[in-house]
Amino acid sequence: MSLRLVASTPDIGTYRHLRHEAGLSPKTVEAAAIGLPNSLYAVQVFDGEVVVGMGRVIGDGGLFFQVVDIAVLPAYQGRGLGKQIMGAISDWLRANVPASGFVSLLADGQAQRLYAQYGFVPTAPASVGMRYQPDTAST
Repeated sequence: MSLRLVASTPDIGTYRHLRHEAGLSPKTVEAAAIGLPNSLYAVQVFDGEVVVGMGRVIGDGGLFFQVVDIAVLPAYQGRGLGKQIMGAISDWLRANVPASGFVSLLADGQAQRLYAQYGFVPTAPASVGMRYQPDTAST
């Protein structure tokens, strides 16, 4: 097993596959085609030629940044790949986020323990994460 971390954005098929296998919500081909090229930073973990993990940073590049799509294939979980991905993202954030920039993420389940190692803290009760879901929103 020759694992290597590469700063690059996954292709649509790889992105959708990793999200599915890691238990993240599905994204359409159309949405991925629009969103992926707009990544501020992305990293992939390869085992040979196969992508086994990924993570991205999205946002406006100055004011707001969000860490998203941290995903590792189940067969590779528990080997520190999430830490490698977050380490690369953390390095990029330190080098690229202005002093007044706001970096956020949503932590599912116990992932908050991983993110805390990189300086992320809960925002509640000062603020509460919310989402808008287009297919259920009322007009």
